[in-house]
Amino acid sequence: MAYVIRAIDRPGAPDVRSANREAHIAFLGAAGDRLLLAGPLLSETGDMAGSLLVVEMNSMAEVADWLANDPYSRAGLFEAVEISAFKPVISNFKSD
Repeated sequence: MAYVIRAIDRPGAPDVRSANREAHIAFLGAAGDRLLLAGPLLSETGDMAGSLLVVEMNSMAEVADWLANDPYSRAGLFEAVEISAFKPVISNFKSD
């Protein structure tokens, strides 16, 4: 099943994000085909303000366990995290 993860950075944490970004990207890369989409959420000024991930896993508990090992999570970057089951219907995603 697909799941959407929406994680919002805690205020004043851009240094935490920067210090852990390389390890975070490596962590996401290790997910292989289970990671369907990933990218930062941006503030109105274009600064990174959170993360949006779409993953394919067997349960919400598996997603939560996996996410707990993300370097961003371990570093305490996120103020709030929401995990929702997701049913993809149409995909026409284009990126800049």
